[in-house]
Amino acid sequence: MSSKKKNTPLPASSAGLLTFFNEETKGIKIRPEIVLIGSIALIALSIIINAFFR
Repeated sequence: MSSKKKNTPLPASSAGLLTFFNEETKGIKIRPEIVLIGSIALIALSIIINAFFR
């Protein structure tokens, strides 16, 4: 191996990012699945309403 590959620094760890997301925050807590299902339902509802009232 070349000397450049041996001396390259390792990427920074993501420990700080994990610590950030593990902290408790104030506000409403909603699971991502519920948000995804709700947004898909809202899109489907708007398409159905648009189709009926044209």
